[in-house]
Amino acid sequence: MRSLLALAAECKSEEDLLVELASELSRLASAEADIFLREGSDCIVMRASTSSPDYVRRARLGRGVGLCGTVFATGEPIFVARQASKHPLYAAFPGLEDHDTEGVAVVPVGSGDGVILFTRPREWRFSPRLKSSLVELGELVGDVLGAFRSAYQAGTQSNRLGALSEVAKTLSTSPYLEEILQLLVNLTAQQFNYRVCTVRLLDESRSELVLRATQAPAKAYQRKRAIKLGESIAGRAIAENRPIVVADVQEEADYIGHDLAVEQGLRSMICVPMTIQEKVIGVLSCYTGERRSFPADEIKALETLAKQAAVSIEHAKLQVRNTLMQEMHHRVKNNLQQIASLMRLQMRHGNYKSLEEALNDTLTRILAISAVHDLLSREDLDHVGMLSIANTLVHHQKASLMLPDRALEFAVRGDDVHLNMNQATQVALILNELILNAIEHGFQIAREGEVHVTIEERDGEVALWVSNSGDRLPEGFDAASSSSLGLQIVESLSRALNGRFKMSSVFGWTVCEVKFLRSTGE
Repeated sequence: MRSLLALAAECKSEEDLLVELASELSRLASAEADIFLREGSDCIVMRASTSSPDYVRRARLGRGVGLCGTVFATGEPIFVARQASKHPLYAAFPGLEDHDTEGVAVVPVGSGDGVILFTRPREWRFSPRLKSSLVELGELVGDVLGAFRSAYQAGTQSNRLGALSEVAKTLSTSPYLEEILQLLVNLTAQQFNYRVCTVRLLDESRSELVLRATQAPAKAYQRKRAIKLGESIAGRAIAENRPIVVADVQEEADYIGHDLAVEQGLRSMICVPMTIQEKVIGVLSCYTGERRSFPADEIKALETLAKQAAVSIEHAKLQVRNTLMQEMHHRVKNNLQQIASLMRLQMRHGNYKSLEEALNDTLTRILAISAVHDLLSREDLDHVGMLSIANTLVHHQKASLMLPDRALEFAVRGDDVHLNMNQATQVALILNELILNAIEHGFQIAREGEVHVTIEERDGEVALWVSNSGDRLPEGFDAASSSSLGLQIVESLSRALNGRFKMSSVFGWTVCEVKFLRSTGE
């Protein structure tokens, strides 16, 4: 038992400590040992593993999910002697299904700090004494982590430099922008004992600082609005290109979000600009749970860390752009195949009055795909904003399809949800068909009215509505059985997004609704 406590004094970083703990636990239990620690209030993350080290910081479980998530939620250990993979609470990770697991023990770490997963490829008989020993190991790991973190909280300069080295080293290993940003806030908060850390990146086209990463579990914090360069503390740090310290954000007049600061218990703050070659690209903001000063060595460490992160971010952007260039031929090929499929649908449909009408529909679909590629080159490298797509398509449709005897007003509003290339292309085609349908079929009798495009995102589900105030839908109208090629395309593309489409009459308006889950990767 004393050997585990000695590790806290021997290791220079928490990551090294966890690796050593997992190895020692594996030896003591004669089993593979994986350590999952709490991240936020409802999630645990694999931090060390003797069975699957490649999944460290990648494997995550929500509260109550799987055997580990259940132990995290209840605080009660679980022991499965055999056929663990058939246990009703068992949840397999993608890529780990091939691991032979027969006997499993999951014990809590400390007081809700996480769990330890012990696994054996054979039957494991748990005597009362063995169960007690394994639970005691979990409690001891909690004590060891607490002792190590308390030593850091003493705040010596060497500890801060060690924390800086740990975060910078981890950042340099990742080639992905989103992962770098999330690692930066998670590790900085953990290593420097901050309650909340955030990263805002500069959107030069709008002169705004946009929230891109935070480890704060509160949903309200994750949805904080963009900040104009001329406002708030973060804007000042950018404008003056120097760290800004605030003694108490709950009392600072220039701070935006006092209510949220009170709710989350935030007090002192430091905003550090992220620069590369004298160019500011964003700001790192760190909050404490108590009023305190930031010593000079701590500020210097954060400045160094912000510069390292800026280099990593720019490097990741270059890698993404290079990857996109390499894959562009693949995307173009896929888009051409999609156009070919749509043209085959048109040929089979055969309800066009003229060749010109058929070619015009094909043209609008090609322009919808073209709009995504155009925005991709101007926006966020590998993600496209839906509001930009909608505005571009409305502009195209008004310019090419509006008849001179129609007086229609268009409005695009809602959340600027960013989608990866695949989903953005599908959504562009869906919006194109729905806007086209509203203009061509919604105002055959009515000569004036409105067409609204609305976009919202709630907990990862994206909803878009295209509504028009023109002709009412016929009684008993069913979009699924409609002969309209456009609606058939929308139905098909919605299914391709694993989403759903419906068309209905609401307060005299014709409303087309598509809902789907936003994909977080390409």
